Amino acid sequence: MERTSTEEARTAGPVTGDLARLAAAYGVATEHHGWRGDVVHADEATVRAVLGALGVPAETPEEIGAALAGHEAARRKRVLPPVIVTRAGRAESFSVHTEPGARVELWIEQEDGGVRRDVAERSRHLPPAVDGHVVQERTYALPADLPLGWHTLHARILPSDDTPLGSGGEPGTRTAEQHAGTPLAVTPATLAPPAGRSWGFMVQLYSLLSRRSWGLGDLADLADLAGWSARRHGAGFVLVNPLHAASPAAPVEASPYLPVSRRFTDPMYVRVEAVPEYAYLSPVEHAVVEELKLGTGDLESADGADADRLDRDRVRAAKREALALVHRVPRSPGREAEYRAFLAAEGRWLDDHATWCALVEEYGRNWHDWPEELHDPDSPAVRQARRRLAAAVDFHRWCQWIADGQLADAQRTARDAGMPVGIVHDLAVGVHPDGSDAWVLGSARGGEVLALGASGGAPPDAMNAFGQDWGQPPWHPVRLAEAGYAPYRELLRTAFRNAGAVRVDHILGLFRFWWVPRGNRPDRGAYVRYDHEAMVGILALEAHRAGAAVVGEDLGTVEPWVRDYLRERGLLGTSVLWFEQDEDGPVAPEDWRELSLATVTTHDLPPTAARLAGEHVDLWAELGLLAGSAEEAHAEADKDRDAWLDLLRTRGLLRPGAGERETVEALHRLLVRAPCRMLGVWLPDAVGDRRPQNLPGTSREYPNWLLPVADAAGRRVLLEDLTENARAASLARVLRGL
Repeated sequence: MERTSTEEARTAGPVTGDLARLAAAYGVATEHHGWRGDVVHADEATVRAVLGALGVPAETPEEIGAALAGHEAARRKRVLPPVIVTRAGRAESFSVHTEPGARVELWIEQEDGGVRRDVAERSRHLPPAVDGHVVQERTYALPADLPLGWHTLHARILPSDDTPLGSGGEPGTRTAEQHAGTPLAVTPATLAPPAGRSWGFMVQLYSLLSRRSWGLGDLADLADLAGWSARRHGAGFVLVNPLHAASPAAPVEASPYLPVSRRFTDPMYVRVEAVPEYAYLSPVEHAVVEELKLGTGDLESADGADADRLDRDRVRAAKREALALVHRVPRSPGREAEYRAFLAAEGRWLDDHATWCALVEEYGRNWHDWPEELHDPDSPAVRQARRRLAAAVDFHRWCQWIADGQLADAQRTARDAGMPVGIVHDLAVGVHPDGSDAWVLGSARGGEVLALGASGGAPPDAMNAFGQDWGQPPWHPVRLAEAGYAPYRELLRTAFRNAGAVRVDHILGLFRFWWVPRGNRPDRGAYVRYDHEAMVGILALEAHRAGAAVVGEDLGTVEPWVRDYLRERGLLGTSVLWFEQDEDGPVAPEDWRELSLATVTTHDLPPTAARLAGEHVDLWAELGLLAGSAEEAHAEADKDRDAWLDLLRTRGLLRPGAGERETVEALHRLLVRAPCRMLGVWLPDAVGDRRPQNLPGTSREYPNWLLPVADAAGRRVLLEDLTENARAASLARVLRGL
């Protein structure tokens, strides 16, 4: 029998020699523990390809040797590290590289304008010369009592008084005075978790429509859901899918987890009628907008009341036309001043995204197919296009202002209704390679902090024998650090701005990420490590500044120490009931993690009603997703389900002969017994919906991300219906007593 490439990798020998040393220098793991617990080695070709995606030539021994030497030379030439990220209370050490005998003056310019000079020298030594060049390495310690925030470490390098002034490149010469500066982030030692315990609905926002929304749930619906669930049922939060920006040109990617930008919001979620300038449309323009809205689906008609697929492209086109009409309405002086302040605050980040949107409308969705001169966002051709398309660019900037305002309104409504957390936003793992973030951050001006020569994914596991390729260019760890983590920081600042908490999808990617070089199969990848102290620390700092919490989605293959680290830093993990098992069966809920968001199911799993009935296995069989027979899959699913039902009966939470609705409630009663700070209720579970929102492993075979919330009979459930739904009210009562 022919061996799979995964088996070949598992039996391959370890990478050794200079290639292994070069891989280690750039954080490329040449081996990892697979899902079976065995050691899986990356083959040499894969390691070279991953290094190539990092911009490090490694095809020949000569290239490898040159890259190793260049890496060390670059480290020595840098006076200060590219960035320093430390924790509050730590006397962090760092290195300064100078010519031998040079004098060093160090000081810290604090974010608040204060200056600190108490930077203590710990040691100094002369490492062996490289190419005849001698560099002195000094080690210093930062003050342990620096305040939280972003500061700047400055260094003034003065030549030794007894060394003659010269070019600085040869022994016996010295350079003139030098100055260097580097960003310094002081992050919370631990982030304060949400106070007390709270519960909330989890919903894919587009799937929950109201009679006032335009064919898809919107930000006004989000505010209504938050206000109603808080005041009526004591909910503490609402968790929504990523609301990141999508392409303005059809056909639009359905998955909210593959946006064109994580930095900006999808205007599809804007409620047109809630824009203040809407009130000042002319009667004819009002009629046009009403006609556009009717074209997205009449929810009062028989055709509009079923549970057919949602039509993103139709809604997007209608809202684009309606918002263009509202955009032309003159703004009041106060509103105009507010808009100008928003533009100034968002700066070039917003200009670039809006320019990309305008160019997409003219040249198409994939910027790689545009004329070559438009591939660089800093090129003269792009600057000329920005001027020529000024009206369209301003429209897309304005849409972001409107969306940001409605996001703020939703969070304000949630908190005013008594929610201790409010809106929990979801941060996707990455972005589409053809999107605006890739266009900017993959360019030279963007620092090439996105590695366009690879995509992130996951190695082979029990569910995916050949691994996963998510098609999203990963952060380049070296270049991101050289950029002072500015793009990452800006992304987080926006994510937290209107949030009570942020769920970070695949937070494991802040520690190590599975890189798949372009052209490789998903199993022909390797892990690339990141500076998790910096990545998690900056995440905690931006959350602290926003007064928000962090929920990390830490499911899957997890290194044992990672969850302990997240707990130490005050970040919540994720606990899904069906996964809380060990070799003896279900883990008692009292033994679950306190710092966690606990749920029965998620958007990537079958709704609970379907799982209890085994319908998810039937669906997998119908779509050809089963590795074995349907009978075997049903037997395994039944065994898993029955173990949990037995636990419910043992605890006295489920009576004999209980029906589906009672069983769903019993599972949530079990959830309440866990010490977890946050308990999430998948909103479709509250109304008996049986269809998964997403079926991993499918694309065209199943309508992923396109189904509205429906009841057990397949009838669409609107937001207004939800407020009067007896099943939803009954399930909410289970959680209300937290």
